[in-house]
Amino acid sequence: MEVTAAVVDGPGAEFRVETVTLDEIRPDEILVRIVGVGLCHTDIVAQMGAFGFDRPVVLGHEGAGIVERVGSDIGDFQAGDRVAISFRSCGECRQCLAGLPSYCQTMPALNYAGMRPDGSTTLSRANGPLASNFFGQSSFATHAITYARNLARVPDDFPLEIAGPLGCGVQTGAGAVMRSLGCEAGSALLVIGGGAVGLSAVMGAIIQQCATIIVVQPHAARRDLALELGATHSLDPIGDADWAAAVRAIVPDGVQYVLDTTGRPDALAAALSVLAPRGALGLVGIAAPGTPPPGEINNLMTLGHRIIGIIEGDSDPAAFIPELIEHHRNGRLPLDKLVTIYPLSKINDAIRDQHEGKCIKAVLTPDTAQAAQ
Repeated sequence: MEVTAAVVDGPGAEFRVETVTLDEIRPDEILVRIVGVGLCHTDIVAQMGAFGFDRPVVLGHEGAGIVERVGSDIGDFQAGDRVAISFRSCGECRQCLAGLPSYCQTMPALNYAGMRPDGSTTLSRANGPLASNFFGQSSFATHAITYARNLARVPDDFPLEIAGPLGCGVQTGAGAVMRSLGCEAGSALLVIGGGAVGLSAVMGAIIQQCATIIVVQPHAARRDLALELGATHSLDPIGDADWAAAVRAIVPDGVQYVLDTTGRPDALAAALSVLAPRGALGLVGIAAPGTPPPGEINNLMTLGHRIIGIIEGDSDPAAFIPELIEHHRNGRLPLDKLVTIYPLSKINDAIRDQHEGKCIKAVLTPDTAQAAQ
C-alpha cells in the first residue's frame, strides 16, 4: 500500500516527506495507522548516521495508533485496538524470560538493523528498498508494520496522539528512577538534563516520593517546568559554572542517585563528585563513540559507587506502559505538559524547535490528507 513517510536520504540530510510503498504484512506482523509519534533524540542521532544508516531510511520509534490489520499468527490484538508502539524483543531469550526485554539478546538485530531479520525491508520506493523496521516500527509515517511484543493497549480515556512517548522517552526516564535505580522514598536524586527523559525522571521521582530532586538544565523554561512538576531545586549549568558545588550545598553528604541524560564527559565527572557513598549513577544519555566510563577505579571501589547502563528504563512495555497510564489517570504523570504537537510535514521544524529548547517533546501527527491515503 502507498503511505506517506518522512525519509532521510543520507547521514545529516533533512527529513523529506514523500509517498512510499509499505509491504504487505506477514503472519507475525501487525499494521497500525499512526495517530501520533514522538520525536526522540535517538531518531536524531540515527538521522546523523548512527546505527550505520548510510542509506535512505525511515525512522520513528515512539508511535501510537489504531490497529488496522493483523497477520494470521496474531492472537493478542485485533483491528480497532488502540496501541502504543515500543521497542521489539524476541520473548525467548534469558533476559526476555526474566522480564527485562530491553536487554534482549537480539535487541540490535530487531531494532537497529533497518530491516527484518531475513534482510527484507517493510518500506520501499521506486528506486529501491528503504531502511526501515526501526525499533520494529519506523513510525514517521501514516502507517507502520509492527509486532505483538512491541505493543501495549491504550485505554479510551487516554489521548492516543500522545501515547507514543510512553514507548521510549517517558518509560526510559520514569523507568530509570522507578525500576533501574529503584529510588527509595526520602532519597535524593540529581537529574542532569531537563529534556523529555529528564523531566520524565522527575515525574518518576515524585511517584517514588524522593525527598530532594535536583535538575541541572540550561534552558530556563525547562528549569521552571521541572519545578512545576515537583523538582525541589533547579540549577543552570551555565550560570552556575560550578553546579556540582551547588548540589553539595543542597545535599552536603551527597545524593544517593544521579541520572545522566546527556552523555557529556564533564557532566559525568561532576555527577560522581556529588554522589554519596554507595550511590548509583544511571546512564541513559547517548555519548560520543569512544567515550570512556567515568571515574577513577580506586575511588569507585573506595566509595562503593555503582555505574549502571540503562536501556528503556529496564521496562517491559506491556506491563509498564499500562502502569504509566494509570499514573497519568491519577495526576501523577502529567505527560501533557511536555508535549507540543506538529504535523508530520513540519518534522524539520520540530527538530529545530526541540534542539533550541522551544519545545520539550515534539509529537508528530499525520496531516489529514496524508492519513487518508
